[in-house]
Amino acid sequence: MAVIVALLPVLGARGGGAVAEDHGTHGTHGTHGARPPRPHHAAAPASAMEPAAPVLSRAGWTATASDEETARADNRAANVLDGKADTLWHSRWSGSAAPLPHSLVIDMHRTEVVSALLYQPRTDSPNGRVGEYAIHLSTDGQDWGAAVAGGTLADDTTTKTLSFAARGARYVRLTATSEAGNRGPWSSAAEIRLLGDPGLPASVVDLPTTGWTAAASDEETAQADNRAANILDGDADTLWHSRWSGSAAPLPHSVTIDMHRTQTVSALTYQPRKSGSGANGRIGAYSVATSLDGVSFGSPVASGVWKDDDTVKSTTFARPVPARFVRLTATTEAGNRGPWSSAAEVRLSGPADPSVSGSWDRVTGFPLVPVATAVLPNNKLLAWSAYAIDRFGGSNGYTQTAIMDLGTGQVTQRRVDNTGHDMFCPGVAVLSDGRVLVTGGSNASRASIYDPRTDTWSATGEMNVPRGYQAMTLLSNGDAFVLGGSWSGARGDKDGEVWSPATGKWRRLPGVPAKGTMTADPAGPYRADNHQWLHATSRGRVLQLGPSKQLNWIDTTGNGTVTPAGTRADSPDAMNGNAVSYDIGQLLTLGGATAYENANATRRAYTVDLGDGTRPVSKRTGDMAYARSFGNSVVMPDGKVAVFGGQSYPVPFSDATSVMTPEIWDPATGAFTKAASMAVPRNYHSVANLLPDGRIFSGGGGLCGDCATNHADGAVFTPPYLLNPDGSRKPRPAFTGTPPARVANGADLPVTTDKPVTAFSLVRAGAATHSVDNDQRRVPLTFRQTGSTSYELSVPGDPGVALPGTYMLFALDAAGVPSVAKMITIG
Repeated sequence: MAVIVALLPVLGARGGGAVAEDHGTHGTHGTHGARPPRPHHAAAPASAMEPAAPVLSRAGWTATASDEETARADNRAANVLDGKADTLWHSRWSGSAAPLPHSLVIDMHRTEVVSALLYQPRTDSPNGRVGEYAIHLSTDGQDWGAAVAGGTLADDTTTKTLSFAARGARYVRLTATSEAGNRGPWSSAAEIRLLGDPGLPASVVDLPTTGWTAAASDEETAQADNRAANILDGDADTLWHSRWSGSAAPLPHSVTIDMHRTQTVSALTYQPRKSGSGANGRIGAYSVATSLDGVSFGSPVASGVWKDDDTVKSTTFARPVPARFVRLTATTEAGNRGPWSSAAEVRLSGPADPSVSGSWDRVTGFPLVPVATAVLPNNKLLAWSAYAIDRFGGSNGYTQTAIMDLGTGQVTQRRVDNTGHDMFCPGVAVLSDGRVLVTGGSNASRASIYDPRTDTWSATGEMNVPRGYQAMTLLSNGDAFVLGGSWSGARGDKDGEVWSPATGKWRRLPGVPAKGTMTADPAGPYRADNHQWLHATSRGRVLQLGPSKQLNWIDTTGNGTVTPAGTRADSPDAMNGNAVSYDIGQLLTLGGATAYENANATRRAYTVDLGDGTRPVSKRTGDMAYARSFGNSVVMPDGKVAVFGGQSYPVPFSDATSVMTPEIWDPATGAFTKAASMAVPRNYHSVANLLPDGRIFSGGGGLCGDCATNHADGAVFTPPYLLNPDGSRKPRPAFTGTPPARVANGADLPVTTDKPVTAFSLVRAGAATHSVDNDQRRVPLTFRQTGSTSYELSVPGDPGVALPGTYMLFALDAAGVPSVAKMITIG
């Protein structure tokens, strides 16, 4: 027997032996069945089938490896570039197998902007599939710097897109630190490809245009005001156009921006003329060059070809460059309609100041698309997708889950079968004891509970009404309330019901019909009652404050009642926007659209003041810089709200019209500030969560099967309150003792810190899916100082203010820098 076992790694590596692995528990069973998406969704759009970034030509590339098998098989590194999926690179397995880690280096022999590595596993055997990985970039093959991406891959045969912030590089190194199935110390790859420029590098911000001027090689002024200056006026209805009257000026055409000061520039953004004004002059092939003096421009820092449509385009420079002048040259018209060029707006971006705009950590790969997430009391993040890691459909009775350890960054995967529940498109609520209640979705009447204390899943009572896309919130008495959800089951009549933790059963609320809480979506009930914004208050009451423009008070006692509570000021319906509780009785609503999809999103934001609990007062606050639907919003310890991702024109599964720049809203000013741009689009099926260390996780998007817009990854955003201008961390206060694990409403909570602080806040651990997180809320605490660094905090006595459950307790110093949170349970 020992001899047979010893041979298994060798035979498996050659594709001819058995493998001691039960794939049914590692996410491969059923992952790539023929089940189509549910009929509630149209097929993935054409824009979902191609990556936003181009696949780079591999001409002239070479590959080397830390080790390779050549004695008993031709498993050289070069095989990953030969275009043949049946040849492969494999770490040395004959004789004494080379131990992990193993690395593979691609030399492009030229500098290219790179944004992702496509890893195609072998298909003849599972042995050597990469599990945990890291990606490094280098311009010289010597200095690799910090990893730009890392994470854990699913143990299956699908090609994996390992994304990272776009950057110019010559060398790309993939390092495998584990084998996906833990079958042996091996690594392998069938093919490796790289994606190029997706448009905008991460951690940049738009440069202010004050004082800038623009000039062009030629411009139309005889029959229209198409001057170059129009590209800087902030008005997309005005444009620069090459001379078209009389004898049209021939291509190429160029427009040059003079910033009148030297700045570091990383990217250029081009907004074509709107479709309503015609398509002529949309730029196709282009190049960008820079200059310090306006005379010597040198070789291009970026070039490419833009698509013939009116979406905003960007191009990433091969490297950040100091410049005063930036010249965009058009060499073709995108539709070959004539010798013209035009532009509505042109903007430049440069590296972000971390102390103003925050910064992003590396992109972390997950073994699934994180469609839903919940912050756990044990410094971990729970995530799940559907029956499969990258697609949904049917009612399969099991769910792919993953847990990320926030301390180590490690991600582990598990398929949950025992509850008979496919938890795709669910309602979610974090219970008063920190457990996570998940309801409905693909298995529409089921309900499951995850207990982080025991790391186990269990079933609870089924709902009376089958649902999917429903809204949930915990109530002030510890029960859970659910409403809406026509994505699953019969359409309409998804009236409210309440779950009791004491009985594990649901009771109907015949007095809480969903009808009065719906939007006027043209698709009818199955879209109109989705993803509602719910805020629990005192005595079992709930304010439903969106996405319908109509607000409603809901009383969950007895049979329940619904009382209209006015409208959200002048807001229309705002489906796939969201609401965030940033202070006691104060909420902010952001974005959304009048329909679930295929309708323009809005830039509007509103505050909603609950007042005395009778008629909330809604007011329009400052607009966001970008219209967003499918975005995610997170309240921070200081009461500011960060919003991530979304689309200006929402289309499920598409990355078109993605908003890559987050924004931060300040309640003191009502204004939004742009933050450092993201590396990966976060749209439909994306999430965001505040973490106990004061940073924010943003991830997911997609889940459309064999498409290019599945984002099985996430990244952590460090807000500016933690950073100095050079990117180093600010000193932050710290708790010096451990607060009690549980505190009653109305209790006094003694704490000590390592230095004086000026504020404390509780932020409830959240659970996010489909742009909504009804669990998160911030509760600033009153306190009295009992010593130089000791304090007594007053926990609100009303469980409708400090809702029962797990909270992150933060201390903030005079500069607004938060501590790492202590996790406590209120109630």
